[in-house]
Amino acid sequence: MLIVLGGKLTLTSFTAFLLWLLVTVLLAGCGTIPNAEQLIKEKALHLVHPRFVGPHGSLTREQGRKIIAQIQRHQQTPTDILQRHIGFEQAISDVPLVVGNKVTLLKNASAAYPAMLNAIHNAHDTINLEMYILSDGKVGQMFADALIERSRHGVKVNVIYDSVGSLDTSASFFDKLSSNGIALVAFNPLSPFEARHWSLSKLTHRDHRKLLIIDGRIAFTGGINISDVYASGLRGEKPSTPSAYWRDTDIEVEGPAVAEFQKLFMSNWSQEGGIVLDRRRYFPPVPAQGRQIVRVIGSVPQQSPLIYVDLISALVNSETNVYITDAYFAPDRQMRHAIRDAARRGVDVRLLLPSQSDEPLIVSAQRAHYRELLQAGVKIYEWRGKMLHAKTATIDGVWSTVGTSNLDWWSIARDNEVNVVVLGHEFGDEMNLMFKNDLEDSEPIQLEQWERRPLLERLREDFARLVEPLL
Repeated sequence: MLIVLGGKLTLTSFTAFLLWLLVTVLLAGCGTIPNAEQLIKEKALHLVHPRFVGPHGSLTREQGRKIIAQIQRHQQTPTDILQRHIGFEQAISDVPLVVGNKVTLLKNASAAYPAMLNAIHNAHDTINLEMYILSDGKVGQMFADALIERSRHGVKVNVIYDSVGSLDTSASFFDKLSSNGIALVAFNPLSPFEARHWSLSKLTHRDHRKLLIIDGRIAFTGGINISDVYASGLRGEKPSTPSAYWRDTDIEVEGPAVAEFQKLFMSNWSQEGGIVLDRRRYFPPVPAQGRQIVRVIGSVPQQSPLIYVDLISALVNSETNVYITDAYFAPDRQMRHAIRDAARRGVDVRLLLPSQSDEPLIVSAQRAHYRELLQAGVKIYEWRGKMLHAKTATIDGVWSTVGTSNLDWWSIARDNEVNVVVLGHEFGDEMNLMFKNDLEDSEPIQLEQWERRPLLERLREDFARLVEPLL
């Protein structure tokens, strides 16, 4: 209700009205977070033998058993942990577990950009790029030049960019791509005159995915956008401190699982009105390239956020360790419960979170939960550097994920996201090592010290917690 004094709207009431209006607009038509705990309980009652897919289609049950046995032979301490995680992976959904892949961990843009550009330069037939932020700065121009060069050599190049994430990118940048034969799609344009089917709910439905797919054989994903904020270290120089660069993680996937990335791109492309693409050209037969088991999970607001449910399932079934790195940590009750419960069971639970952010309120929101997490035995660390933007987790050394999804409400309920789950000790060991190396550039949070933080900080955290569904 608006309060009018002397025929004038008071500043306080007007601010409250604007806040109410903002909340109403932002929440209109937004997705909701599902009851993951109930869903997992129901799925646990219907565990089935995992269904594996390889280069030539579905594998038999016996072939699946051999794959699991082969991976377990490489474990330092053979247990049934891997088999348990694989079983629950299959129970959560029918998204295939694809065998025969090579997965390369790419730490920071200094590793990711050269690998991506090299793949683009070696493309022979098709390039599909999907980015939340596609900038027209130095980095963006570098990618544009590479894409244009391939397009001029007959490679079919298709690009999806988010109209909000790339709002600051000049029209001339996209005109240059288009005039050189590159097909473009703007995801959910803000203007009703540009969108196919405009609605208020589409304002909050964003495409937060970062995907690059080359010839249907190589795929990249992770937290890294095409933006100049990642430019530090690109020429090989190593910053003396983490404050000099954005810390982020991508992966490169080669093998049959690339078809799952391609399906996600093609679905978005079609829904957003992209030109008709010949599917036969984008799904070539791909032989095995390694021995990693990979699951590619895409989430959209209109459906159950499978990435979120999958992580909670892995947390519920954790036995030894949980290492999570997250850029925007504003977890709902279910996620906090799963994290606390794991720590109380004796699982080594560690969270690596930012100490500063491009979204300052999110840091206050994450800190609003420190007390309850620390009391449960969760170890919390804050990255000392400029910006921690990675979205990764590794559980029990056998379940790992790298992707675009954060643990905030916006990411879970309102964004298109993509995450890759890799099952097995080989990649899990790499993830654990990367996490422990990152802890060296982080500050541990101690409960006693935390309890003595200033009142102003506590008030800011309380406010941030109230508006978490908007973060």
